[in-house]
This record gives sequence, structure tokens and C-alpha cells, in this order.
Amino acid sequence: MQRRTLGSQGLEVSAIGYGTMGLTMSYGPGDTEQGIAAIQRAHDLGVTFFDTAEFYGWGTGSNEKLLGQAVKNFREEVVLATKFGFDMSLPPEEIGVALDSRPENIRKVADNSLRYLGVDHIDVFYQHRVDPEVPIEDVAGTVKELIDAGKVKYFGLSEAGPETVRRAHAVQPVSVLQTEYSLFERDIEQVFPTLDALGIGFVAYAPLGRGFITGDAKPAGHYDATDMRNVDARWQPGNFEKNVEAVRQLADLAAAKGASVSQLALAWLLAQGEHKVPIPGTRSPQRVEENTRAADLTLSEAELAAINDILPHGGYGARYGEDYAPTWV
Repeated sequence: MQRRTLGSQGLEVSAIGYGTMGLTMSYGPGDTEQGIAAIQRAHDLGVTFFDTAEFYGWGTGSNEKLLGQAVKNFREEVVLATKFGFDMSLPPEEIGVALDSRPENIRKVADNSLRYLGVDHIDVFYQHRVDPEVPIEDVAGTVKELIDAGKVKYFGLSEAGPETVRRAHAVQPVSVLQTEYSLFERDIEQVFPTLDALGIGFVAYAPLGRGFITGDAKPAGHYDATDMRNVDARWQPGNFEKNVEAVRQLADLAAAKGASVSQLALAWLLAQGEHKVPIPGTRSPQRVEENTRAADLTLSEAELAAINDILPHGGYGARYGEDYAPTWV
């Protein structure tokens, strides 16, 4: 597996990482043993970057505990990232819109995450969402304290805009920004010049469009009742058919290279810059194998242009409803 650097503070990870959110939320009931098997298979194939969050366990630590259990025999070989920033005292249906990046909560989450993961330090500690009630300087200063104390190695932001990134970076250097980015979601490209200017890496979550860019998408209503895709705009009538057609055209391009459409989408993302790393998530060890092989797929300028012609501005349908859509500042 190729390796890439994220930021200028020394963070080095595999070119393709692994996102654990879907193991415990958003895509129907999970299976702990299957999730552990997928994580360990990723490690076998050279993946060194694993992403979790307090939020993914609804305040119980379940996602972090699963990841910690999976990597305990090779913890020193991998980079573990987790996140803070939600008010986990609320019921699940309200957590997603209630933020809490107060310094005391950041410290509490760090200690909880260390315990849940079973580690003595967190490699990357992200603010999960920007909290308009807490100055970003206070957030960065608190993470700096944790870095100075040896509890955290690198500082990250998620879904933050240029001004916020610059203000945070002035207090504690930001190693990486994480935001949704894929052939279906390209708005974040407007923030890339700021990242390049400051020497900050970028991590793409949902790099396969929440599973749509795998060729296996089903219309809304055909998933488990707890699956977010039932209400995702891209799966709704009108948008769904257009997105299916786009994926079909991408699959034709991929087939001409002897690759899957997922591999094509990940290779496209890797081609957007050497300091960008996607973190596809899956519950399947077989999908892990497919995803990691994308690191060896090279796309020509003509192929990149053909991909851009199919989806020049992203997929059809907004990625979030109004209640959950981040505002970048």
C-alpha cells in the first residue's frame, strides 16, 4: 500500500484508509464480528489509517470499543482518529443537531476515547462539527493542551470553512481537514486552496457516495428501516434514476480498465492531490480488498476528463437535509 502525508506535522498514513461509522450506525444493524474481520483484513492489506468518533457510538463508546478491539494486536502499526463535538447527553434523535465543543467536554471526550479505544494516546483528534457557540481558538487551544500532555498527537477539523481553518491553525497547527468528498459531492473543492496554502492534508469521508458509487444502490424504501439512505435525497425518485445512469456510465469506463466502479471512484479521488486520502467504510472483508486495490489504479488525463464529463458538478440531490447541513465559514 502506498503511503501519503497529511499536513506538515509528520502525520503519515496509507493512501486509502478505513471509516468505521457504518459498523454501528446509519446503514442498518451491524455485526461486531464482521466489523472486526473487515478492519483486520484492511490491516492485512496495508491500511494503516482508521477513523471513528464518539458520535458513532451514540455516547456508549461502542464504535470506538469495536475499533480498539480489532486493532489491539497491531495498535503500534496504525493511526487511529476519533472526534469530539456533539452533546451526547441528548436522546439519539436530537444528538445530530446539538453541538458541544466546550473545553471541558473536549477533555472529557478525549479521556473517554482513550479508554474506549484502549490506547495511551489518540493519533488524530478532530472537531466533528464547528460549534458556533465556542470560539475556534478555544477549541484549538484545548486540543493543544491535550497534545502537550501527550494524550493527542495531531489536530483535525471536520466540515470547517477557510476562515475557521485559518483561525484554528494560528493557535494549533491543523494537520488535516475531513469532509465529504466524492464524485457525488464536490463542494469542498472551494476550500482546497486554503488547505494547500497552509500545508493541511485532506481526508475524504463517504468517498463512494455512501455506497451509491458501488453499483449496488437500491431505491429509497428498500433498505432496513434504520438506514439513512431511505431519506437521503440522492435515493429519492427523480434523483435516483439520474444517479444510477451516471454510475452506469462510470462502470463502463471502469470495465474498460478491468476495474470496478468503486475502484474508479477512489482512484479519481487519489488523483486530485497527493495529500488527499479517502476513508471508505464497509462491513465486508471482500469490499475491503476491492477498495484497497484502487491505490494501484492510475487514471490518464483523458480518463479523468471523461469522468468529469459524466459528473461535472457532483451527483443529483443534496447530501443533507437543512437541519444537518454544515455551514462553512
